[in-house]
Amino acid sequence: MFDGLIAFGRSLAHFGTPEVIFYALLSSLVGVVIGALPGLTATMGLALMTTLTLRLPADQALLILICTYVGAIYGGSRSAILLNIPGTPASAAACLDGHMLAKQGLAGRAMGIATTGSVLGTLIGMLCLAAFTPVLGNLALKFGAYEFFWLALFGVIIAGTLTGDDPLKGWTAGIAGLFVATIGQESQYAYERFSFGVRDLAGGLQLVPALVGAFGFAELLTAMRERRLPVKINPFDTVIPRLRDVTQYWRTIVRSGLIGTGVGLVPGVGEDVAAWSSYAAAKRASKEKEKFGKGSVEGLMAAETGDNACVPGAVIPVLTLAIPGSAPAAVLLAAMIIHGIRPGPMIMIENPQFVYDVVAMMLFATIAILIYGLVLTRLLVQVLRVPQHIIVPIIFVLCTIGSFAIAGRLFDVYVMLGFGVLGYVLRHHGYPMAPLVLGIVLGELLEKNLRRALVLSDGDLTPFFTRPISGTFAALILGTIVWKLVSLHRVRERSYA
Repeated sequence: MFDGLIAFGRSLAHFGTPEVIFYALLSSLVGVVIGALPGLTATMGLALMTTLTLRLPADQALLILICTYVGAIYGGSRSAILLNIPGTPASAAACLDGHMLAKQGLAGRAMGIATTGSVLGTLIGMLCLAAFTPVLGNLALKFGAYEFFWLALFGVIIAGTLTGDDPLKGWTAGIAGLFVATIGQESQYAYERFSFGVRDLAGGLQLVPALVGAFGFAELLTAMRERRLPVKINPFDTVIPRLRDVTQYWRTIVRSGLIGTGVGLVPGVGEDVAAWSSYAAAKRASKEKEKFGKGSVEGLMAAETGDNACVPGAVIPVLTLAIPGSAPAAVLLAAMIIHGIRPGPMIMIENPQFVYDVVAMMLFATIAILIYGLVLTRLLVQVLRVPQHIIVPIIFVLCTIGSFAIAGRLFDVYVMLGFGVLGYVLRHHGYPMAPLVLGIVLGELLEKNLRRALVLSDGDLTPFFTRPISGTFAALILGTIVWKLVSLHRVRERSYA
């Protein structure tokens, strides 16, 4: 533990320069603005910022991305409270009680509660990140090719199960992502697959343009289809949080922080599930159940603590297993790989200091959102007045420039546009985007480890099921599929009855 504190101190000293602090404050502000604007998601913000930080040193680029991530999840509560429109999907749970408090003339208090919950949730997740990452890193060293194959498949299956109402649509999107990952030359013999004679396809589809298209351009198409009306922002009281709100609900804060972190550990689930899970747990344990949905301070605190604690939680599997815990974490994983950092089981051996660097980045982001939440709230909410016809062209230009800047290929712009249209169509028909993106991210990991495992076993499939960890993952996947299919069948039988 003492060695960890020393390493964390080195990380703080490394990032404690005026230039880095400026980057942290600016990127956190960008994240808050992205989160506050309805229709712009944290994943979209990270995808755009990834393209804009390619020329920066790795540590500064990742600091900017993490601060944007934390800021965007926090910023979604602004529009949720004032407009009853979640700025990000993670803020949907905050609408229930946050907007009701605003309608009672307590909008300032609601935003103070949201700020307090967000800061404390991130701190709880950050402590878990510092404590559990080395432990999980050592556990991950026991994973072989068989275990990583099932783990990648498990991430896609779980993401398809927990995002969206129909697991079949989630699994379809995830399998489509796995298929996209196979386009181009395979890793062992450089044999071209699904390139159809197009030379640009032989190198495969770049992850970042696909992400920018699926979460950026698709969001713009959706925003243009659902035109946002001019908003009216009601005046609000002081945003300084009350000490009583923290002390009275400390159990809710700790519980929601741990739930959010735990949800973040599950591959592909995300902050919205963390918020709803924390909200539901708080309601079950509350002595004031009747207030939930009618302006409950406890309900708002639980939702905001849970979704922000999920951010560090989602980073833990990124560092230890190279498996993203959420869609924004998938972009973060791609950015780490682009900048030459190899997350995975060897991270605690090859670069243990990097884990504490990430913890320090989280701390800077937390301080930044605390400052913005207490000092600049009245100014920041004015961004909600920006007309949609101004925002959409700016974001489209950033999507185009960012996709082109990665490799200087016009083909990547076409990839971005193609995935944007695909994402818009899939979303319009109820297919979730998180499994699609997770399939693209995990496709290479799944294929490489399947090949490696089959080589090691000389084509024998039994080690996939007889090794303890591998067999456990296989049983979990099978059990999840059967359980969800049976549940879906029962729901459909009731609807037809």
